[in-house]
Amino acid sequence: MHTHPAPEPVTTAHDAPAPAAPLLDRVSIALHAPGTDPAWTLTPLPGPGALHALDVHAPGAPVEIRLSVPLGDAAGYWHPQAGWRRTLVPDWAGRAATCLVDGPAAGSLYEHSGATLLTWAAADPVTEATVRYGVSEENDTHVVHLRLPAADRPHRILLAPRAPTVAAALRPLRAHFAAAHPPMPVPEAARVPVYSTWYAFNQDVTAEAVETQAVLAADLGCGALILDDGWQEHGSGRGYAGLGDWEPDPAKFPDLTAHVARVRSHGLRYLLWVAPLLLGPGSDRHHHWAAAAPRPATAPGAHVLDPRLPEVRRHVTDLCVSLVTRHGLDGLKLDFLDEAAVYAGDGRGDVGRAMTTLLGELRRALEAVRPDVLLELRQPYTGPGMAPYGNMLRSFDCPADATANRVRTLDTALLAVGGAVHSDMLMWSADASTEAVARQLIGALHSVPQISVRLDEVPPAHRETVRFWLGWWRDRRALLLDGETEPGRPDALYPLVTAARGEECLISVHDDLVVPLDTAAHRVLHLVNGSSRDRIVVEATGGAAVVSLRIHGPDGRMMNDPLTLLPEGPRPLAVPRGGLVSLTLTEGPR
Repeated sequence: MHTHPAPEPVTTAHDAPAPAAPLLDRVSIALHAPGTDPAWTLTPLPGPGALHALDVHAPGAPVEIRLSVPLGDAAGYWHPQAGWRRTLVPDWAGRAATCLVDGPAAGSLYEHSGATLLTWAAADPVTEATVRYGVSEENDTHVVHLRLPAADRPHRILLAPRAPTVAAALRPLRAHFAAAHPPMPVPEAARVPVYSTWYAFNQDVTAEAVETQAVLAADLGCGALILDDGWQEHGSGRGYAGLGDWEPDPAKFPDLTAHVARVRSHGLRYLLWVAPLLLGPGSDRHHHWAAAAPRPATAPGAHVLDPRLPEVRRHVTDLCVSLVTRHGLDGLKLDFLDEAAVYAGDGRGDVGRAMTTLLGELRRALEAVRPDVLLELRQPYTGPGMAPYGNMLRSFDCPADATANRVRTLDTALLAVGGAVHSDMLMWSADASTEAVARQLIGALHSVPQISVRLDEVPPAHRETVRFWLGWWRDRRALLLDGETEPGRPDALYPLVTAARGEECLISVHDDLVVPLDTAAHRVLHLVNGSSRDRIVVEATGGAAVVSLRIHGPDGRMMNDPLTLLPEGPRPLAVPRGGLVSLTLTEGPR
């Protein structure tokens, strides 16, 4: 007899009662674990960051950990699956399901000042969990209810102390995860601009066309190329019904191995797109694997191979190693790994654990044949638990959307461990202004930029804009990728982003705002104008300073500004939209 599960409570106020107790920083805790007597302990963790470990004991039973904090001046709640919903929501609306390949269980509640009220993360980023969160209308609090399956050991939740910003609160969590889950090595080739074929060609791609782009991309400053969907047999029609064979289309790539060698001869590393868990009915091997892929994918036309099956894990590993060795590849773009989550919660085994096994086997096998292998992952499977299995962490698809690229790359970076954060591929139309082209590049500034336009079909001015920005980015990638980045409030969509490293500071400006400049803190200051105005208003603090200025237009052309003394207080700087100004303090502050 089939029974339906009990309906989800409309609001957390309808949950079974559980006694609450004070926990930390005005946060209270309650536990609900029917059939057992749950208990908890709170322990300060050694090392910087002042993290606390909340250990919850509920032997052999599922448990719900309920955290609650007074609303105060709360403005929003950030979590890895927030997307565009990052302001406050009622507790009957906040829902998330998490696992290794679908984002970690974590979140941060913050005030209008940007300061945090509650920042937490499950110490285990692998296990399947569900989260309910939001404003409790009955209690004037913000709640987080984390449901975890039965386990034979305590569940650990990490709590970060209150901090001035969400980014500052998450830094000690990142450091903890980096120690607990040592990340995959990140070779320099993972930290160079990339040319991708996807938006430029979609599936209508050929060896000749790719080689044409490769020559131009290398000349403009790219160091790697990704051949995306369409290289394989049955790779047409924008669907996925033909996936599963993973053989080159002989009409498009008559000799894929020789083609890869020609592209690499231009100094580019070569990565190939593959979605190893997807299986379509149009593939020749569908009959062999159909029983191992019972559930449909969200990707249209395909089913998902169940990674909990040992034969599936062997198949995926053998496939990926074969592609790299047969064609002389530098790495793979591993797509649609999050589709494994279709099997989460079915009672037949933890998907996250199975994916950990699969990806561990895959990494070891690939490094045996290519020690410096490049593996691209993408949102949502870019969390701390994935750190050992990929070294390029890409933003989710957002074609032509510079704002989304900025927000998604910065969101990824907040909890990224190890790997280099990459933008989604940048695209624009051939009739776009140079300012519009620069805006796309500026949106990807705090990540490794990926480009995807037909470079031979855009105007020369576009190519010069790309050349300037990629060169300028490469000269400052240590600041942009390794510096301390402060993006501000998540619900404001990060309109003013600061990256600082030593005496150098970069501020990207994406709205008409007054930009604070601390002349006492940094000797070199870069201001990048991603706004719609042809000026940036700055307010200097720390004392007046003698400065030299270098202003560039969107295509890199130099412009003059007679300013030599930057006084304290507000003043406009004539920086064109899509351009930048670099200020070097030659004297001062004084």
